[in-house]
Amino acid sequence: MKIAYICTEKLPSPAIKGGAIQMMIDGVSPYISQDYELTIFSISDPSLPNQKTQDNVNYVYLPQKEYEQHVIRTLQTNAFDIIHVFNRPKNIPLYKQASPHSKFVLGLHNDMFAEHKLSIYEGNLILEMVTAIVTVSNYIKQTVIERFPQAEEKISIVYSGVNLKQSPSIWTPTGQKIRNAYRTKYGIQDKKVILFVGRLCKNKGPDLLIHAMKKIIQTHKDTVLVIVGGKWFSDNRVNKYVKRLYKMARPIKEHVIFTKFIPADQIHNIFLMGDIFICSSQWNEPLARVHYEAMAAGIPIITTNRGGNAEVITDEYNGCLIEQYNNPMEFARLVHALLSQREFAQWIAENGRKVVEENFTFKHTATKLDQVYKQVAESTNQPSKNLLRPLKIQII
Repeated sequence: MKIAYICTEKLPSPAIKGGAIQMMIDGVSPYISQDYELTIFSISDPSLPNQKTQDNVNYVYLPQKEYEQHVIRTLQTNAFDIIHVFNRPKNIPLYKQASPHSKFVLGLHNDMFAEHKLSIYEGNLILEMVTAIVTVSNYIKQTVIERFPQAEEKISIVYSGVNLKQSPSIWTPTGQKIRNAYRTKYGIQDKKVILFVGRLCKNKGPDLLIHAMKKIIQTHKDTVLVIVGGKWFSDNRVNKYVKRLYKMARPIKEHVIFTKFIPADQIHNIFLMGDIFICSSQWNEPLARVHYEAMAAGIPIITTNRGGNAEVITDEYNGCLIEQYNNPMEFARLVHALLSQREFAQWIAENGRKVVEENFTFKHTATKLDQVYKQVAESTNQPSKNLLRPLKIQII
C-alpha cells in the first residue's frame, strides 16, 4: 500500500529546523515504512536534495513558493492509496481533485477548524472528503466537533511521542555524561537549573519565568533560568518581544541564560541539563511536545493547564499543573516546592519517565496510525461525485 505524507509549507522534513509535525514524522516513519511504501512531500531547503530515498522512505522536495500547486502536479502523476495531509484542511479539496481515487487522512496539530479559518461550507466539504481525522490531543478533537459534531465518528486521537533510544534519562551513565557536558558548556555545573524550551513569544510565556526568577533567587540563590529557543524555528533574529526579555533579565543577568535556537537533533539532550522543566504557555496549547521530551529526560515538570497539556500530566503525579497560568508567583511557588522537596521532585520525575515508556513513544504513535490506515483502507466511504467538481477555495 502506498501512503503519502504531505507536510505544511512552513518547515522541511526531516526536522532539520524543528517543528512538532516534522519531528513526529521523523519519529514514526521508520515504523510506517516497514509496512507501507511511504513518500513524504516537503518544502525544499538549501541543505536538502530535490529528492532522496532514506531508510525506505522516499522524500520529494518542492519549492516553498506555490508549494501546494507543486504538490497538486505531483499527485496528478503519482498514485497513492492513502494521502495523509498535515494541518492544512483547506488544501484537501484541491488534493482530492488531483488524486480522486486516493483516500484522505487529515492530521490536525492545531485548531484549524476555527471560525476565522474555515466557513461552515468549507468545513462540511472537507469532512465529506476525508475518510479519517487524527488529532494530537482531545483538546484539538473538541475544537473540531464543537463546530462540526458530525466529525466525531471520523476522529482518532493519536498522541505524539519520543524516541527512547535517543532520549536517555538523567539516571543513566549516558544521560549523566550529556548532562555534565551541557552544564559545563554554559558554566552552570553547580547550579539548580530551571529550563524553558520553546519559541520566544508572548504565547509561550518566558517573560513570566524571568519575573518569577526575581522571587525564586531570594530563597534559592544558586538557581539559574536557562531559556532555550529563538523567536521562530531556526531564527535567532531579535524582535520587540525578545528585546523585552533581554531587558527584563538584565537586573538578574547572572541568573538567566539565553541559548538561542538549538537544532532539533540536540533538543532531547538539552533537557538533561535541567533540574526542573517549565512549560509556561499562555495560549491553549494543542499539546506541547516538550512534555514528552522532559518526561523522557527524567526531570520534574511544571506546566500550565492550557489546551491539551493536562492530558499527559496528572497533577502531583508526573508533573505540577498551574491553574493561575498568568501569575508568575505561582511558578515561583511551585519551583520553590520542588527545589525544597527533592524526594517529591524525584518521584514526579520517575513517574514521568514511566508514563512516557508506557504510553508516549513513537512506536506507540506509529501503532495507532497503522490502525487508522488499516481502517481507512477497508472503508468503502468515498465522497459523492458532485463534490469533486472544479473548486475555487483559497489556499492558506
